[in-house]
Amino acid sequence: MKLKSLLLSLLLAVPALSFAQEIGIQTYSLRNQLPNDPEKYYRMIADWGIHAIEGGGMYGMSQEKYDQVFQENNLRIIGVGADYNQLLRDPAPIIAEAKKHGAKYATCYWIPHQEGPISLDEIKVATALFNEVGKTFKEEGITLLYHPHGYEFSPAGKGVVLDWMLDNAENFAFNMDIYWVKMGGGDPLKIMKKHKGKFPMLHLKDRQIGTPNSMDGRADVETNVVLGTGDVGLAKIIKEAQKQGTEYLVIEDESSRSVEQIPQSVAFIQSILK
Repeated sequence: MKLKSLLLSLLLAVPALSFAQEIGIQTYSLRNQLPNDPEKYYRMIADWGIHAIEGGGMYGMSQEKYDQVFQENNLRIIGVGADYNQLLRDPAPIIAEAKKHGAKYATCYWIPHQEGPISLDEIKVATALFNEVGKTFKEEGITLLYHPHGYEFSPAGKGVVLDWMLDNAENFAFNMDIYWVKMGGGDPLKIMKKHKGKFPMLHLKDRQIGTPNSMDGRADVETNVVLGTGDVGLAKIIKEAQKQGTEYLVIEDESSRSVEQIPQSVAFIQSILK
């Protein structure tokens, strides 16, 4: 009883529990570099202080060499892609890929739809699919995630299409790309606060000040700027991620300046997490 009382008093003395976030990288950020010299750029990722990889890829290396590079640089795969059409056909290959790497997450990055904003009917079909196959992923110890891409902000009822998906997501969670949410006209911070606990991963990407919104999920990649220098409001989002226990803060820089910008973005995230 004395031990229980001591533990209770210690817990009450702490105003809020804090959770550790890990900085990760989506390898699409280095899509133009990794194929040319994967060993060099995987080592560079580690030199930046990043060890959590979303995506990955062998880029011509043998399995033995790939494993060696990852082991030497203390890299690991935390998430794989989950193609929408593959989810429709058979999610087993996606699950197998995630388990092969020991990845806890599989993300669907795009829902096929007619050009422009996605309709509520289309989002309902996708939500039903994610809820259905998400059960299978859960049974295998993997969480299925959806990555909003800016085309989910057409009006629907009292909110937008994405609101409906967030309200009805039961067996999947979200890997929110805050740049694309901003592009679609949404407020990433408000969404996180309204739907706490649904964002185990975030794609951190900042937007050049003055960039116009776009609701079709497409934009000029050169509007990706160093984290903290754009108009997305990164500092508050990272603080909210700390409160909610978001596990991975994944940098995705699609610009041609990614190699120069990513180390600066890492420093920015670290300055906020202190």
